[in-house]
Amino acid sequence: MTQMQTPPYESTQPSDAWAGWVTFAAVMLGLLGVLTVIQGFIALFDDGYFVVAREEDLLLVEFTAWGVIMLCWGAVLVFAGLAVAAGRGWARWFAVVAVSLNVIAQIGFLSAYPVWSAIMIVIDVVVIFALTARWREAKAAV
Repeated sequence: MTQMQTPPYESTQPSDAWAGWVTFAAVMLGLLGVLTVIQGFIALFDDGYFVVAREEDLLLVEFTAWGVIMLCWGAVLVFAGLAVAAGRGWARWFAVVAVSLNVIAQIGFLSAYPVWSAIMIVIDVVVIFALTARWREAKAAV
């Protein structure tokens, strides 16, 4: 009698290590959201804080509008982090899209604070990695 084997992509072994990455992603999403909210408040209340060499260097010149956008976007990122932490099925892809859009949003501050924006973009990329790499193993462990 021949024994049928399940293809490796169908049998997923749980991995606590990858489940830890998902938890890390949820925490980092919350942190990114809080940092984005702080960035939005700074843009709203301290016009002189984000200084650029030329006004044309910013994606959006009006800091008040950018501050409101960043406040709202920070709330979306915090929501995404809470949803990932709660284990909602839709939250993973919602968070990946939100963090991808956050990379684009950080480009608006790139000329004002390149190091800060670069750090935020790197964190975004790590969160995307944590939410996409070995997802089946992580989900099986939860």
